[in-house]
Order: sequence, then structure tokens, then C-alpha cells
Amino acid sequence: MTIHQNLIAGEWTGTNGTENINPSDTNEVVGLYASASAQDVTDAIAAAKAAFPAWSRSGILERHTILKKAGDEILARKDELGALLAREEGKTLPEATGETIRAAQIFEFFAGEALRLAGEVVPSVRPNIGVEITREPLGVIGIITPWNFPIAIPAWKIAPALCYGNTVVFKPADLVPGCSWAIVDILHRAGLPKGVLNLVMGKGSVVGQAMLDSLVLSGITFTGSVGTGKRVALSSVEHGRKYQLEMGGKNPMVVLDDADLTVAVEAAANSAFFSTGQRCTASSRLIVTEGIHDKFVAALTEKLKTLNVDNAIKSGTHIGPVVDAKQLKTDTDYIEIGKQEGAKLAFGGELVSRDTPGFYLQPTLFTEATNQMRISREEIFGPVASVIRVKDYEEALATANDTPFGLSSGIATTSLKHATHFKRNAEAGMVMVNLPTAGVDFHVPFGGRKGSSFGPREQGKYAAEFFTTVKTAYTLA
Repeated sequence: MTIHQNLIAGEWTGTNGTENINPSDTNEVVGLYASASAQDVTDAIAAAKAAFPAWSRSGILERHTILKKAGDEILARKDELGALLAREEGKTLPEATGETIRAAQIFEFFAGEALRLAGEVVPSVRPNIGVEITREPLGVIGIITPWNFPIAIPAWKIAPALCYGNTVVFKPADLVPGCSWAIVDILHRAGLPKGVLNLVMGKGSVVGQAMLDSLVLSGITFTGSVGTGKRVALSSVEHGRKYQLEMGGKNPMVVLDDADLTVAVEAAANSAFFSTGQRCTASSRLIVTEGIHDKFVAALTEKLKTLNVDNAIKSGTHIGPVVDAKQLKTDTDYIEIGKQEGAKLAFGGELVSRDTPGFYLQPTLFTEATNQMRISREEIFGPVASVIRVKDYEEALATANDTPFGLSSGIATTSLKHATHFKRNAEAGMVMVNLPTAGVDFHVPFGGRKGSSFGPREQGKYAAEFFTTVKTAYTLA
């Protein structure tokens, strides 16, 4: 089997291959991917530093053309890349193909942004002086991405980094190197100069740590766990570099008595269980007012009975496997914790067997949960959700906000008054009304508050806040 190599200074390198295993069929090796050493990371950072002066001053049409070409190829290969994503991460084929299309759209968007780079010319308070305000590339950017969105999240970090003239050292999650390798290969063939984009695959303890230890990186953008995010922050403060963190969530979905029951159930099922619940925007706290509580639980339980857990590639699969054995154990441990805490297991919670060996878990619904239980406080990152009964809207809002996280927050209601109030008072970076808490557009800002995020927003034109630095220039006329 061919070893997919790291890309350093425009050259493919590395001979030691690590197996990428299909969570839907653990007998299948998706591919072999090289593991970088700490020295490889040092070399990649040096290559990016050497390439920065020329790339940071490259023409906007060159950047546009490369990003557009990459987006076009991703879109043209959406079925192939979607299948690769489903095989290596376990997301269902329709979800995986949709994520691939989103990656293409992100590159298309930032190809356009490259042609829209602009500044300001303003008058000075002093006579005969002109003032220009411009944005310039930050420098060498370290990019560290998670396993749950293996093509979309790399796209929404790499595309703006390159658009604004930065050079990149990119470390994907070691569980899902396939899609990341494909993106880098596409960009490399699209005409990126040597050293502008470097790929270093491997363990976080080696590759990630070498990036954190670097004195050369101008910034690190990270998506992943809270614990690792804190390490990124501490090292970045120590080294005086810019950093951007997207971390966990314990997102609420509020269901009020006046909600359309069908809308509420569809939004809750999508939020909590689709993509196997492995989304930082997933809603694992379903906060339901007492007037609709019993009807909602009954309807959601019936909905869960119709969801098919199976091989991600199979037609008719609604929920694929958990990504690996470690995450599956985390999920099942939390299910036991929920039982011990006194929550009622209303549905699921069992491992299931299918035609191919994989990490299959039924969608799991707890009722009679409280907001102080561990299953309501800690991010599980699996297809596990808890229903918390509350008296009224005021208690629902207070419960929704009572969390150390603040990424996404949703409400199901037909009341304009409550919807408007919730949008203003939900302590989250993103608010959804009668929609799943998961699922966002590529051209608008993404990010949260409190323990979920730190630094400028990602995606859309707001990405410039992280990937550029502002310069003010004065000229005597």
C-alpha cells in the first residue's frame, strides 16, 4: 500500500506509514500515512519562514487562481472525497459529501476574498497629513485541526491563511489524515510555491508539541479539546504569538410549550445525534418546559426508533459509527455515569453489531436529568443527550446559560417574543431558532464564548481578524 507522505518545502517526504482504520469496518485499512518527527516540524517551519517574504507580497490574482483551482477540484471530486471522509471518520456518506462540498465552497469564498483585499484612507486630525490603514499577513501560521470535520475545518483555516498572504504549517488529527492529505495535494498541484503550505502528520505529543515549542510561528489556530486548547494558549502567551482557539460545547436546545412539536423533535434529533453526536455544536442538553415535556420525550423516542445505525457508506444509514475505540469507551462510560447519577435511560445506550465490525452505538436519550449532573456539565462528544425538565421560559433560559461553555444555543418556539429575547440573552456565539444547533454557513462568523472559544471568529470576512495584522501609515503631503 502506498505511503502518503508529509509535504515539507515543496517535497513529499517520509517512509514510516501509520494505518488509517475505517471505524465502520475495522478490518479495512483506509491508507498508510507518514508520521512526522520533531525535526520534520522544525524543517517545515523553516521552509514556511523562508517562503513568507515572497508569498506575503504575491499578487492577489495568483492567490485567487490557486484557491479557485483547489475549490474546483474538490467540488469535482466530491463523491470520491466524500467516500474517503466517510471511511476514515465514520460520518454517513450524505453528510461526508455535504462536508466536502462545503470545503469547496470555502475555498471558492476565499478565492473571491483575495480579490477584495482593501484598506482605508482617512484624514488626519493634523493638516497636510494622510492616513492609510491596511491589513498585512500575520506570518507563519500553525494550524492544528480535529478529527470530527476532517475536510471542512482544515479548509476554513488553510483557505483564509493563504488568502491573506500567510504561510502554513498544518497538523491534522492523527485519526483522519486522509482528507487533509488530499487537500494539501490539491493545493500543491494548484501551483502553491514551495514552502507556502507544509503538511506534518502524526501524534500531537510529537508534532503538536514541536509546533507549540516553536519560537518562529507568528500564530496558531487550533480546534480541539479544552485541555489541549489551554496548552496552546499557555505556550502562545509564553512565546508572544497570536492564538485562536475553538474548543468544547455543551449546547442547549430549549423547547417551549408553544413549540411546533414536529419542528422541535427534528431539530433536537439532528442536533444531538446526527454525525454520531461528534460535533462541537451538537446539542446534548434538551431543556424542555413541563407543558410539552411528556409529548416531546414520547415523540423524540419514536423518532430515535426510526434511525438506522450502520456502516457509514451504506445507503439508508442515518448514524454511522463512533470514530474509534477510545471515543466509544468515553461514550459508554458517560452512559454508566448518567445511570449512576439517577438519570433515566429512556432509549438506546447499547452497542450494536452489524455486517462489518465497527464502533456502533445506539443513540442514547436520558430523561429526568438535572443540569448539575456530569452528563449535563461535561462534553461527551457522542450520540448521547439528556432531557432536563424546567417550569417556564425564564428557568429554561437560566438553565441554558448555566454552563462553562458558550458555542451554540437553540430554541424551539412559535413565540416571536421569546425567540427575540432568547437571541439577545443566550450566552453563546451562535443562536438557532427552530433549527438544529449544529449546521452553519461558510460565509458568516463561527465561534463561541466562555470556555468554547478564544480569539477572533473563524470563517467569512471575520477570518481576517486573526490572519492579518493592522498597519497605520502616515504621510506628509
